[in-house]
Amino acid sequence: MPSNRVVKVRSTGDSVTAQEMRDGIAAIQQEMKLSAAFPDAVEEAAAAAAAAPRLPELDRTDIELVTIDPEGARDLDQAMHIARDADHPGGYVVHYAIADVAAFVTAGDPVDVEANRRGETLYGADSKIPLHPKVLSEGAASLLPDQVRPALLWTIRVDDVGEGVDVQVERALVRSRAQLSYLEVQADLDAGRAPELIGLLKEVGELRLAREAARGGVSLPLPEQELVETGDGHWELEFRRLTPVENWNAQISLLTGMAAASLMVYARVGILRTLPPADPRDVQRLHRTARALGIEWPAEQLYPDFIRTLDPSRPTHAAMIVACTRLLRGAGYVTFNGELPEQAQHSALASEYAHVTAPLRRLADRYAGEICVALCAGTEVPDWVISAMAELPDTMTSSGRRANQYENAVVNLCEAELLSDRVGETFTAVVVDLDEKDKKKGDITIQDPAIEASVVGSADLPLGEEVTVELVQADPRTRTVEFRLV
Repeated sequence: MPSNRVVKVRSTGDSVTAQEMRDGIAAIQQEMKLSAAFPDAVEEAAAAAAAAPRLPELDRTDIELVTIDPEGARDLDQAMHIARDADHPGGYVVHYAIADVAAFVTAGDPVDVEANRRGETLYGADSKIPLHPKVLSEGAASLLPDQVRPALLWTIRVDDVGEGVDVQVERALVRSRAQLSYLEVQADLDAGRAPELIGLLKEVGELRLAREAARGGVSLPLPEQELVETGDGHWELEFRRLTPVENWNAQISLLTGMAAASLMVYARVGILRTLPPADPRDVQRLHRTARALGIEWPAEQLYPDFIRTLDPSRPTHAAMIVACTRLLRGAGYVTFNGELPEQAQHSALASEYAHVTAPLRRLADRYAGEICVALCAGTEVPDWVISAMAELPDTMTSSGRRANQYENAVVNLCEAELLSDRVGETFTAVVVDLDEKDKKKGDITIQDPAIEASVVGSADLPLGEEVTVELVQADPRTRTVEFRLV
């Protein structure tokens, strides 16, 4: 099953089930040889760096930036401000400050070596294995409110149709005015009390979504699983759809990543996030899936346009969306210096794209950001960046594989723990995917509790149809959940 399996947690964290899950997560970390703790030398180097960062001369603390993140987040990579462009009527000026990890971390120091070993922050339920020690990632380098911080400040001019027309990135001191959460911002917007900045985020976000559609890009509207404590010591899994604010905020990050890619492609040096074009045979198979689900897909309608017609709240459409994730597999990184790679595009975005907006949580972003700063300043890309580029794609591929393995293990644990006392019960489910080799096997989605799991039947499973399934196994020790068709 594809990547909507990140479980977010809402809890007090004191119930018996919470402790059992923490113990289970600790077991997963031990199995995978993972630890949130850092070696003493790394912690010592991080503390020294936190106390003595390399600060830029440019002071842009006048910009009234805010952060918008999940509730309670501490590793704040991005702070944003949007204003109308006084020089170009109908346009906008987007300021996007990105945490400057290189102000604290030096190539070859203990923090850098450990970050290159880890690759990225790993998430699962209420557990986190950070890329950098917390003294940096949740302290001195994080764009916390009312704190002056070194940042890579992106200034992007956007025209009246949402297209980025000019970009500059430079090192600067910044200060976030407020730490906002997605839910509170959405609530303020819905109640009509949101500040001008949020109104402009909505305008630019919707324009960017329209540009995405015009390019032929696509985002799959997969819901997240959320683990919720009910208040009586019990837990439930729920599906949560992304709020509009989250989608608009993501578009600002994508805007910045595309601007970064354009700088690097023009200069013929950089690090891109890529996704190969869909195999025509996979698209033909999806057409057959749509027919099986009774969903109209005109032959002349392109895949991204078809996706935008789907409503994930409808069971057959949800099954179709899950099937479409096959076309998004194979994402990776490519580095270049002097000659562009053959495959430079991210096919889902229908554009060149680079990861630059999450350097506290993802290693590649620090390197890509450093390249863009040098290109805008007209200076040479630092040698420490150039020398790391050859190995960086393999490092990120390995860390991505590890992140998926960890995430899936934690989700499987949560589901097995929550269902462990319900073996023998029946549930209403929807068949969302079939095993290519054996149509008697497949995947189901259950809305209550919000479970994604495998199922086996005595005959071919009815794709997209509502079925009744029996829980035959839920073992937290092996993190196994099994259903059979009734």
